[in-house]
Amino acid sequence: MIKGEPAGYFTFTLHAHLPYVVNHGTWPHGMEWILEAATETYLPLLGVLGRLQADGIPLKANLNLSPILLEQLAHPVFKAELPEYLNRKIAAALADEEHFKAAGDEHLASTARWWLNYFTQALNDYEALGRDIIKGFRKFNDAGMIDIITCAATHGYFPLLGTDESIVAQIKTGAATHFKHLGKHPRGMWAPECGYRPAGMWQTPVIPEGSDRPWDPFERIGVEEAMYQGRIEFFFADTHLIEESVSYTPYDLMHGAEGAAEELESSQYLKTVYKPYIVDGPLAREHQTKVFPRDPRTGLQVWSGDTGYPGDGVYLDFHKKRWPGGHRYWQVTHSKADLGMKTPYYPERASSRTKAHAEHFVGVVLETLKPNFGQARPPILTSPFDAELFGHWWHEGAEWLEHVARTIAREEIPVAMISCSEYLDKYPPTAYIGMKEGSWGENGDNYVWLNPDTSWTWTHIYPAEASVRDIVTEGVWRQNGTGERIVKQLCRELLLMESSDWQFLITTGPARDYAEARFMTHVDQFKVVEKVWFDFKRDGVLSEDANAALKTIEVRDSIFADIDPSLWAKGSQLSHRV
Repeated sequence: MIKGEPAGYFTFTLHAHLPYVVNHGTWPHGMEWILEAATETYLPLLGVLGRLQADGIPLKANLNLSPILLEQLAHPVFKAELPEYLNRKIAAALADEEHFKAAGDEHLASTARWWLNYFTQALNDYEALGRDIIKGFRKFNDAGMIDIITCAATHGYFPLLGTDESIVAQIKTGAATHFKHLGKHPRGMWAPECGYRPAGMWQTPVIPEGSDRPWDPFERIGVEEAMYQGRIEFFFADTHLIEESVSYTPYDLMHGAEGAAEELESSQYLKTVYKPYIVDGPLAREHQTKVFPRDPRTGLQVWSGDTGYPGDGVYLDFHKKRWPGGHRYWQVTHSKADLGMKTPYYPERASSRTKAHAEHFVGVVLETLKPNFGQARPPILTSPFDAELFGHWWHEGAEWLEHVARTIAREEIPVAMISCSEYLDKYPPTAYIGMKEGSWGENGDNYVWLNPDTSWTWTHIYPAEASVRDIVTEGVWRQNGTGERIVKQLCRELLLMESSDWQFLITTGPARDYAEARFMTHVDQFKVVEKVWFDFKRDGVLSEDANAALKTIEVRDSIFADIDPSLWAKGSQLSHRV
């Protein structure tokens, strides 16, 4: 460990999120996603934290467990299904071993036994937690090993949501859900897709359903002010929102950005992204929200499909699987290799490579921060990633994270790991920055979520947001328990409709049909609940058919039990100004 003050700081930010899939399909899209993520990312990450804690090495990562992910990890359907899934994987590994033995392939048989041990360990770890993954993360959060931050309730994309009330409701519902599961109010937030929009005039970019033209422009608050409403102190932004010289994003790097490494080497902006800023806006002097920039150079090492670590030939290939069972027995071989050219995987070789890559990564961190050493405020390098990259997409990624933490913890390394909350406590920022609208998605703007393939979704979202605001503002729902019950479910369906995952999946393609169907499911269910509300308001009675329809939807989308409809009331986003 470092003696005295470090010359600089490093922090991982891991964004763990999945859209709501419980009760909405199984395979290939649906529950399989969260079962895979729990097995291959969340449980291994808990194992990493346990080993580091035993050796007195805090990871100090900012770990976002999105509110809708927390709700799913706590859901009885998920808790019951994960052991069944793991037992299926164990049975498949045993069958694979017998198959490979019969074929005379001892190496693949040994890899099948390796999978058997892997899934058996996962099952044992899950049972040891009392089938409560959240409890495991809460323990390490309470111990200061990590700082768990929050996200928008259902990952709604802030720049395109149609009302300020909807943005604040996403934030406050998310923070309340975080407190329910983790016992602490979150200090930080992962803005979905690193999406940001400043205060100013705004107009719907599409014609809402039921209208013949876009709605008239109106004044909006900035995302930083909405976060202040939820008592959120900081968030993260992509590099180009801090310095416009960056022309590519993490999702570009996954597919290889031509000349990216050379551009990073020669860019001067690198000296400006290693500190947090106060986000400038109309109320910034009174209500400060801070932003941490994303470091692009370390991102290149992990995100890039060509030059990043996950593309190394010895690592487990993600795409080639053996059926039935779905286990993987082949290595990357070459990032451009056809599936038929993949060669057998050797777990011990891949494990060994993670240590070398961790050493290299720490070297990159030191080289990047070194020009900023010696300043009054030590620089901080913030390296954000999707958490599911570590273990799920990149099987050896969780092990690599552990080696990075162990390497940085060595006494001769002049950099220490720190959470963003701790850094703000030690070095409150004084510099202000005004950011334009943007994201970490393709082109750095709203394209992934608003393009010719996805614009139709917003024609449904905007009227739904306006309807909820009108219904809640009127206040009739408060008069009895039945009205409150109906409106609560209306708010849940709006939140699920607003999930940015649907547009992302439509744009990126592999799960497009599922995403389109899921989006329309919530549109249709919203309209059913909306009709139930208006009929109940008119008649004062919930009919038997209406009650049955409502109950079916409530069971299917049983999330956010304590949801507060008043968050959507007109003007609620301005409450702190009163």
